[in-house]
Amino acid sequence: MWWFYALLSAFFASLTAIFARLGVAGISSNLATGIRTLVILVLVWGIVWFKGEQKELSALPKNAVFFLVISGLATGLSWLFYFKALQVGNVSQVAAVDKLSVALTIVLAVVFLNETLSLRTAIGALLIIAGTFILIRS
Repeated sequence: MWWFYALLSAFFASLTAIFARLGVAGISSNLATGIRTLVILVLVWGIVWFKGEQKELSALPKNAVFFLVISGLATGLSWLFYFKALQVGNVSQVAAVDKLSVALTIVLAVVFLNETLSLRTAIGALLIIAGTFILIRS
């Protein structure tokens, strides 16, 4: 079932790029990111409250909170740079180069999470890296 959610994520991520490019036209990319973040904040917390999951807040392990906070910082920086790139670049190139994160994630998962790297995954990551360099140089 994971692949279904991953496909939905990819679909909505592609819509994000298109709508964000239209949204950053004529305004600060930081303001655009702030507006997007506010919408996400309201949407996600609405879902949390609707499902009653806010009750779990008091039982969160400290290490989970720490890693979620630094993940949030990384996400925020990613979004700020992504919106700036969308403002000055072509969506097709920015979105494709942004997917270099897939290859970087594979490498980091092997190094920090001790995940196994199969030959197929390594080849896929190398192809993503090669494709990224081709896009940057074109």
